[in-house]
Formats: sequence, structure tokens, C-alpha cells
Amino acid sequence: MYEQYSSQEFEEKYTYSGNLGAFWTPEKTAFRLWAPTAEAVSIRLYRSGDPGADDLLAQLRMQPDVCGTWTAERFGNLNGIYYTYVVTVDGQTREVCDPYARTTGVNGCRGMILDLASVNPPQWDTDADPHAGKSITDAVIYELHVRDLSSDPSAHIANKGKFLGLTETGTKTRGGHPTGLDHIKALGITHVHLLPMYDFGFTDESRSHPQYNWGYDPLNYNVPEGSYATDPFHGAVRVAEVKQMVKALHDNGLSVVMDVVYNHVYDAGAFCINQIVPGYFSRISSDGKYSNGSFCGNDTASERSMVRKYIVDSVCYWADEYHMDGFRFDIASLIDTVTINEIMAAVHQKHPNVIFYGEGWDMKTELTKPGVQLAVQTNSAMVPGFGFFSDTIRDLLRGTTFESTAPGFVAGAVVSKEALEACFMGMPSWAAQPDQCVNYASCHDNTTLFDRIALTAPDAPVESRIRMNNLAAAFYMLSQGIPFLQAGEEMLRTKPGKHGGFDDNSYRSPDSVNSLKWATLDKPEYQDVLSYYKGLIAFRKAHGALRLSTREDVQRCVHPVYCENEHCVAFRIDEPEGEIFAVFNADAQPVSVSLPDGHWNVNIRDGRAGTETMETVSGTVSVSPISAMVLTRRKAIEVVAGLIWDEGKFLICQRPESKARGLLWEFPGGKVEAGETLPQALQRECMEELAVELDVRDRFMQVEHKYPDIFIRLTLFHCVISEGVPQALEHNALRWIHPSETKNFTFCPADADILKEIDRIYGGSKPL
Repeated sequence: MYEQYSSQEFEEKYTYSGNLGAFWTPEKTAFRLWAPTAEAVSIRLYRSGDPGADDLLAQLRMQPDVCGTWTAERFGNLNGIYYTYVVTVDGQTREVCDPYARTTGVNGCRGMILDLASVNPPQWDTDADPHAGKSITDAVIYELHVRDLSSDPSAHIANKGKFLGLTETGTKTRGGHPTGLDHIKALGITHVHLLPMYDFGFTDESRSHPQYNWGYDPLNYNVPEGSYATDPFHGAVRVAEVKQMVKALHDNGLSVVMDVVYNHVYDAGAFCINQIVPGYFSRISSDGKYSNGSFCGNDTASERSMVRKYIVDSVCYWADEYHMDGFRFDIASLIDTVTINEIMAAVHQKHPNVIFYGEGWDMKTELTKPGVQLAVQTNSAMVPGFGFFSDTIRDLLRGTTFESTAPGFVAGAVVSKEALEACFMGMPSWAAQPDQCVNYASCHDNTTLFDRIALTAPDAPVESRIRMNNLAAAFYMLSQGIPFLQAGEEMLRTKPGKHGGFDDNSYRSPDSVNSLKWATLDKPEYQDVLSYYKGLIAFRKAHGALRLSTREDVQRCVHPVYCENEHCVAFRIDEPEGEIFAVFNADAQPVSVSLPDGHWNVNIRDGRAGTETMETVSGTVSVSPISAMVLTRRKAIEVVAGLIWDEGKFLICQRPESKARGLLWEFPGGKVEAGETLPQALQRECMEELAVELDVRDRFMQVEHKYPDIFIRLTLFHCVISEGVPQALEHNALRWIHPSETKNFTFCPADADILKEIDRIYGGSKPL
């Protein structure tokens, strides 16, 4: 019977493009339900949202309308009234929640009619994404479970396990370290990724302390989860509190990503759409069994027109009504590429800055139509603008997920350098563009990063494990693509198992396992790790060359550097005004690395990271065991100057008072312009500044110097005047001096080494 749903005839006859659900105004509420196979449909209106309450107010008969829809109207103000649909199909009558319900009562059984604007927080109309206009590669994403943030007592957050917990500021550990929202903000995060927060199954919202669940059990897609609300019985409260949460995050400079699970439902047989149109929402084989590529009991038939419409409508609703700034799709690979593209196009019509990414694992499913392409990693080119989690970089860094004790690069395993380099460049084999790579070392699934390191390096001391953790963070945080971290990774999050070991699937484990243990921040070693993560994020934000979007840009700017050591990889990265040199050493011994010529500023080394210079080095550096070393330098502006001799003396010029380094003395010359040789530039500058023609001879010396406002490479040439008399056209004064007289003048700092060399060579002799 289910084959008919995918037939062209059925879709042409019953595909409806208009709005569905309950539409409130003060004067009346209009209802429209898609139920093409129903024999009769009615609406029941209730006083409360409690499914056990005997408080029926009225029952309205719905009338069949276009494209398999049913309609009804009820005059009067129904704001706050609850409702269900009663649908008869094949002689069986079922009472179900509206698939398009905007909110519900407790446990999602009865929809609620609500004036949505009435629960908007102040200034909601002007609320906006704080990172609008930025590229997805500018994002630093923090994966967070609503309850994990605040449930531990050490958080000192009043609204424990609630949406409102994410609105509280000023919360601290006993030792005074920020927790909750303040912690996330101080870390430098741009996007908070919230694990599913729509209404999900398994958790009993009526309990004072509901069971823990990650939320990958969809029940009502367009309804906020009641267990995260302060009052799950009143449908308006959960709506209001989600909006308050989003507004607070936006006000604190944080964008919000919603984790959505359209690939399966909690209970396929009981799911509202499958109750209304039996089996339509799910992929069902010819023998009547649900496809189970999700390993959650069922797969969504996204390729069917009204399933696709439902998913598109749902995502658009969350973007419109709740101002969501991004969507993460659980097992996106079970959704077809057409649906993914339609979602992005529909949302971007009104919200062009919303970001999209998801899981692209190749899962097996039974499609209802031939020729359908799924949004797997290898089809990334078919869904431009959609990012995929890079299991490639994860497994290279920490070890394959399918062998819990197998080490990765950071624990000393020998891995493919070519694969590791490709990941750093945002170009693993499956990626069409680097802005489709979500780089990470841990997420809610499997063990935390620190737990995995403990499994793969059980004999390593804690200090070494911390170094491994930090090395993994440095690699994925500085790679091309989108950095993503599990909440708590920055403070060595661990999830202890019931009987020893670690919990690698804590989807319904208690708060004692899942909660963030804020008290650890009162220990110095945890603060050190936190500071390192802050520094990595700050460094990434400070360097646009780490956030490129296209393969062409990456190939032009990022260059792997050969390292003989099999446990070491390095990269040189070109910036518009400088260079980055990054070395990742997973060896248990130091590694010596030769730097490109010139002076380099050390920004990341030995568990310290940031934008400030620790020291300046050149030549060969020693990279500590199990660590990253990242150095920078600004590209020097080419400057040329003349050592203009006459009768044993040379010419110096005093800079105008109005210019940088005003009234200091220097050698005549200036910046080299495009297309000029150094001698040509010097001849031009001296004609402009002194009105003389030069005979430029041998190069005397070259130096580099970093001023606060400019980094220069100064080349000095021996010269004599061939025509003209020097005039101070652009300087305050001119002087001819003997080499022994340099100490009588205050020169620009860049000339210090030059003056020493002049004094050494010419202090007592007559040159030329």
C-alpha cells in the first residue's frame, strides 16, 4: 500500500504548497490539515494540555478541501486553548497532535493555539545574528547540551537544566572562575550549537526531575522541549523561554545553532504524520518493515513531496520565529540532496547568513524512489554551502572511532602525512570546498577527547595526555574549515563509566556523567588548558589566512613543509601582510625545524597560545615533544636607501616633525614601487627628495626592522652623486658627516645595525 505514496499520480494529486496548521487571530482560528487518505477529520478543543484531563470544550468537524487537505474555522479568541485532530483512516480512528503545532502541553500530546508575538521578549523585533555577514569559516562552534551547562552545583546557576540557565550572567565557581554564559563568551566562541531542543520523546516532562536524554528522539518538530522549560504544563512558557535564551545569547555576541533530527522519529508507528497518513513519513520496504539506516528504528522518506515540504517548513519556522542562526543536521546523509538544497534556498531567502552543516556518514537505507541522491560526504559538491563533519581529521588525530584503543597522530601513531596535510588544508578526499569541512576531535558521540587519549595512551602520565589534548586542539583549530568543539573539551571533560572506564554513549546517562564539572577550573592545570584554547581561538580570529573558503585560495596560500620526522608535519601559510609557520610535533622527543629566512615571532608554544609575541627567533627552532609551535611574521615592505659618499663623508637626512619618527635622522631613500628594481627605486626617490641624480654602486647591507606601524626590509647601496646639489625638498635638514660622527645624531631604530657596520668598516678610513 505504501508504494502509492511515491507514485507520480499521488504526488501530483495531493501535493499541497500552502500553509498548514492552526492560524490564530483575535477574531478566529483557522485550521488546515493534510490528510489525503482520511475518511473523516475533526478537531477537539481542550482547556488544558494535560492528556489525562477530562476538559473537552468542543469538537469541530473539518471539511475536505484541495490537495488532500481538511479545513475548519472557529470564531472567537482561542489563544491559550489546546487542540488535537481526530482522524479516521481505513475505519480506524486516532487522536493525534497537529504535526504543525507551534507548542504543546506536557509531553507533547495536545497542541496549543498561541499568539506567538505575545511571548516575545523586549526588543525581539530588533534581535539579530551578531555574526551576520561573516563566512561560515569565521565561526568557532561550541556543541552544548542545555542541561549539561547548568546541572552541576559548581556552576552556581539558578535555572538548572533549563533554557533560562543560558541567560544567567555573573555566575562563578567557588574559586571565582566564570561559568555558563560568561565562560562561553570569554572563551571566544562565536556559535553555540545546542543539542536537540525541540520536543523529544523518552523524557517525561511531568516529573520534577525528568530523565536525561540527548534529545535525538523527535516527537513534535516545531515545539520546544518541555523538560527545559520552567513550566512544561503551559505551552506558552517553553516558547517564551527559548526566545529569552536566544535573545540573551545574541546580546552576548553569540550566534545560535539548532541541532535538528529530520532523518528519523522517536516512534515511527506513533508519529503524528504516520498516524494521519499511515506510513507516509517513513521509508518502508515491500515487506512492511521500516528501513533502519539511522539505527534508531526508522528512516524519514524525505524524497516524498509532503515530507520534503514538512522539513523545509519546519526549518524555516525555527529561523523565522526563533531567530536561529544555523542548523546542524543529524545524519544528514539520510536526507536527499534536493531536500537539503531546498531547505537552504528557502531559509536564505529571508535569512542569508544562516549556516548549515551535518553528519555525512554513508548509512544504508531503502529509498522510496529511484535515482535519489543522498547528502553523504562524497556528494558534497551536490550541496554547496552545506558543511560536513570531518571524521577524517577526527580519526587521524585521535584514532579510528571503531577501535576504542587505537591511537591517532597525537598519541604517537604513524598516520598518512598526505591525509593529515589534506585535512589541515580543508581538502580531505570527499570535500568539494574547505568551507564544507567541520573539523573536530570530540562531540557528544563516543568518548570525550581526553577520555579517548586515556584509552589510547594508558601508560602516559597526565602531563603527556594534556599535551596530546592540546596538540589535537591546535591542529583542528588552525586547520582550514570550521572548528567545532564539544563543550568542556577546553577543561578536559571526562565522562566516567558506571563500572570503571568511560561512558562512550551517554545519551541517557545521569547528570553525574554528563554535566560540566565547573569546579575543575579552580585547579591550575585546568586553567592552563582553558587559557590555551582561548589563545588558539584568538589566534585563529586574528589571521584571515586560517579561514579561507575556496580550494583555490587554500592552494595559493597554504603550503606543506617537508619534515623528515614521521611524527611531525609543518605548514607555511601566506597572508596578505605576512606569513604563518606552523609545526605539529607528535613525537615524544623534541624536533628541530629550520625556519624560512628572517625573523619570526613565536605565538604558540608549549601549552601557551595567543596573539602576543613570546619571543623572536630565526634559523633553527626546537619544537617541544607533543606540542604545536606557531610563528608569524609580517611581510616586509621593501625600502631602499643610499650611502651617498663625498670626500669621505656621507649624506644623512632629518625626517619632518609631522611624520612617524619625526626629527630622527636616516639615509636618503624610500619605498620600492611595483615594477622597480632596487637601484631604480633609489634613483627615483633621490630625484624626488634631493633633486639629484645618483650613480648607484654595490649593495652595502640589508636589514629588517619591525616598527609598531610598519615592518620594513631596508637595503642600503653605496652611491655617488652624478648630477645636482642635494636640496631638502621633503626633509627637515641635510648633513654631510664622517663615519666617526654618527654618535652625534639620533637615527631611526632600523639604522642601528647599519651604523655599527659603517663604524666598524669605515670609522678610521676614507672609502671610495
